[in-house]
Amino acid sequence: MVQGDMNVEVSAGASPLPEVQEVRLADIGAVLAAGWRDFTRAPLYGLFFSAVYVLGGVVMWQVYAAAGAEWWLIPVFVGFPLLAPFAATGLYEVSRRLEAGQALDWRGVLGVVFAQRQRQVPSMAMLILLMFMFWVFVAHTIFALFMGLSAMTNVSSSFEVLWTGNGLVMLAVGSAVGAVFATVLFAVTAGGLPMLLEREVDFVSAMIRSVQAVTANAVVMAVWGGVIAVLLFAAMLPMFLGLFVVLPVLGHATWHMYRRLLAE
Repeated sequence: MVQGDMNVEVSAGASPLPEVQEVRLADIGAVLAAGWRDFTRAPLYGLFFSAVYVLGGVVMWQVYAAAGAEWWLIPVFVGFPLLAPFAATGLYEVSRRLEAGQALDWRGVLGVVFAQRQRQVPSMAMLILLMFMFWVFVAHTIFALFMGLSAMTNVSSSFEVLWTGNGLVMLAVGSAVGAVFATVLFAVTAGGLPMLLEREVDFVSAMIRSVQAVTANAVVMAVWGGVIAVLLFAAMLPMFLGLFVVLPVLGHATWHMYRRLLAE
């Protein structure tokens, strides 16, 4: 189990896997309210962890834009998937402490996040990275298959190529395949990532139990995934500034959804 100080202790034996619980649509509103409550109770923590992700991404993108070389996209692609699990872990730890009535202090919270490097979160982060990189490869393949010689076009400056017959079909197929990747990633992390913070379990077992919980509550979790996607999209519109609030609220809310979805 995760302890509440800098010297994080982990039990020698494996923790039992939590049981899958039934959640209802009303739980979505409840966990969002709980996420907002945690954010307002500890806003500096939420802003800090969201800044690590948002500003980290902005810096990496600016480096790529300034360099003008495609190989600089590599740290951008690698950085985002690797930053996300650790930023999320910090938000989960804040919610866990608030839920347990434990005091919040930067040394303790950051100590727990730092300690994850010796546990199972890095394995989960690498899986997310591999899935992300594979999706980038598949997306490029789909583009090349449907667009043919048009694949040599700089789409960012020639959007009209996307409105051709092949372009529209490519967008439809790419969106469908992307939705499959997003669904798989959501299913393995919705309960799996918070579980790795709370319990001493291997990341494969955590992923399997997370998928079981998501599939057992398919309708509710599909709506929850849709709510997350809509909120993130809306947060990116005002120059990504909304992410400084939406990311921590969703991070805290994810912890509370996990507690309803998987319990003793």
